[in-house]
Amino acid sequence: MEGFTVRPDRGPALRVTNAHEDTIFSEWRIFMNIRRFGINLICMAAVTGCSVGPNYRTPQTPTPKTWIGVKPAGPTTRPAGPTTRPANLAAWWKSLNDPILDSLLDEAMKANLDLRIATARVLQARGQRGMVASALWPQLNSSASHRYSGSSLNAGSKPKNLSLAKQARNTAVNSALQAVTGTAAAPVSVAGIIGQAVTKEVNNKLQGTISTPRDQNTFQAGFDASWELDVFGGTRRAVEAADDTLAASVEIRRDVLVTLLSEVALNYVQLRGSQRRLAIARANIQVQKDSVEITRTKYKAGFTNELDLDQAEAQLATTQSQIPLLETAIKQAIYQLSVLLARPPGDLLSKLEKEGPIPVVPPEVPVGLPSDLVRQRPDIRAAERQLAAATAQIGVATADMFPKFSITGSIGPQVSNINRILDQQSLGWSIGPGITWPVFDGWRIRSNIQLQNAFQEEALATYEKTVLIAFQDVENALVAYTNEQVRHKSLVKAENASRRATDLSKELYIGGLTPFLNVLQSEGTLYSTQDQLVQSETTVVTNLIALYKALGGGWEAPKNEAAINN
Repeated sequence: MEGFTVRPDRGPALRVTNAHEDTIFSEWRIFMNIRRFGINLICMAAVTGCSVGPNYRTPQTPTPKTWIGVKPAGPTTRPAGPTTRPANLAAWWKSLNDPILDSLLDEAMKANLDLRIATARVLQARGQRGMVASALWPQLNSSASHRYSGSSLNAGSKPKNLSLAKQARNTAVNSALQAVTGTAAAPVSVAGIIGQAVTKEVNNKLQGTISTPRDQNTFQAGFDASWELDVFGGTRRAVEAADDTLAASVEIRRDVLVTLLSEVALNYVQLRGSQRRLAIARANIQVQKDSVEITRTKYKAGFTNELDLDQAEAQLATTQSQIPLLETAIKQAIYQLSVLLARPPGDLLSKLEKEGPIPVVPPEVPVGLPSDLVRQRPDIRAAERQLAAATAQIGVATADMFPKFSITGSIGPQVSNINRILDQQSLGWSIGPGITWPVFDGWRIRSNIQLQNAFQEEALATYEKTVLIAFQDVENALVAYTNEQVRHKSLVKAENASRRATDLSKELYIGGLTPFLNVLQSEGTLYSTQDQLVQSETTVVTNLIALYKALGGGWEAPKNEAAINN
C-alpha cells in the first residue's frame, strides 16, 4: 500500500515514507538504466568503423612520356613555339597583351549565364551532401499537443448500483487494515487512523468508477529522438558518394569556365580578323577603282579595248561582294560576345566596332608534360570524381544486405490539467534500441548491387575515354598551331612577292609594255594573298587558344571560384 511502511523492529507501528527518499531511489534507478544503455551504445558504436563495399583507388592510365607535336629545341638555340617547360595556365590570355580582351574575360567570369548555372549546380550538390550527411546524426524533434475528448456513456464497465460500490469499498478497507496490523481486530486508534486514510484513498479511487466524467483534456509536450547507427557504413558510403559528386560538380564548373574563356577569346580574335579582312578588302576596292578609271580613260582614248574595261569592272564587283559577308561576320561576333557577357546583343557595338589589331602570339608556349594534363584538365578530374562516387554507391547498395540498428527515445510531460505540466510526477520517458533486417525482398538488393557495379564500369570507361580524348585534343592543337605558323611564314613571303608583282605590272601596263590582263591577275593574287595572310594570323591565335583550352587552362584564377566558396 502506497504511503505506509511497517517497522518490524518496533512492532506494528506506522510511519509515512519520506517522499525525498523515494525520489532519490527513482532517479538512481533511472541513472543505472541510462548507464547500462550507454555502455551498450558504446559497444555498438565500436563496430561502426567498418564500411562495406569496395574502397576507391585512382585508376592508373597509360600516359605518354612527351608530346608528339613538341619538337625538342637545340642546346644553343632559344626555344620557340610549344615547349615542355612547366605551363603557367592560370591567366594564359595575359600572354596575348590585349587590354580589351582582358576586360572582356574579366566581365565574362563575373556575368556569364552558363557559369552561373554551373555555380548553382555546385550549390545544389553541396546542399544534397548536407542532407545525406545529416543521417549520421541523431534526429531530435519537439512537439506539443492538446486533445479534448468525450467518451460514450454506454462504453466501458461500472458498478450496477451504489450498494455494490460501497461493499467494494468496505472490503478494500478491511483488507488494508489486515495487511497493516496483521489482524482484523486492530486497536481503535490504529484502525481509526488507517480507516480514515484508506477510506479516503479508496473513495478517491472509487469516485472515478462511480462517476467518470465524459469530457477529458490531455496536454502533452516533449522531445522525440531517433538515431540510426551506421554500423556497416552505408550512410558513410552515401556521404562519400555525395562528397565525390560535389567535387565533380566543382570540376564541371571549372570546365565550363575553361570553355567560356576560350569562347570569348576565339570570338574576339575572329572579330579582329574579320575587321582586318574588311579593311584589306576596302583598300583593294579603292585600288581596283583606280584601275577601272585608268582603263576607262585609256579605252576612251582608244589605247585599249572594251574587254579590259569589263574585266576591271568585274574584278571590282567581285571584291565588293565580300564586304557584306565580312560586315555580317563582324556583327555576329560582337553579338556573340555580348551574349557571353550576359548582355543584350547590341551592347558592345560602340566598344568593339572600331577596328583593332589581331593579338600577337608569344614566341614561346610552355605546355608541360602529358602527365600534367591528367591533373590539369577539369573534365578528367570530373570524370575521376564521378568514378569515385559510383564506387561508393556500391557500398551504399551492399549495406542494405545487413541489419540496421536504431535507437529511439522520448521524454516529456503528459497531464490532464495544464497546471500540472511542470510537475515532476507528470514527466514520462522511454528509450530503447531497435533492429531491422530484410529477410526476403525479391532479390531487389542484389539487383541494385549489380546495377551499381554496372554504373561503376560505365564511369571507368568514361574516365578512360576522357583521358584519351584529352591527349588527342592537345596533339591536334599542337600540330595545328605549329603547322599554321609555317603556313603563315610562307604567306608573308607570298604577300611581299605579290605586292612587288602588282606594282611592276601596273608600271608596265601604263607604259604599254604588257596587257591589262597581267595587272588584273596581279591585283587579284595580291588581294587573295593578303586575305589569306590575315586569316592565317587569325588561325594562329585561335589555334593557340585551342591549345590552352585543350590543356585546361584558366580555372585556377582565385576570383573564379569566389561564388561557390562563400
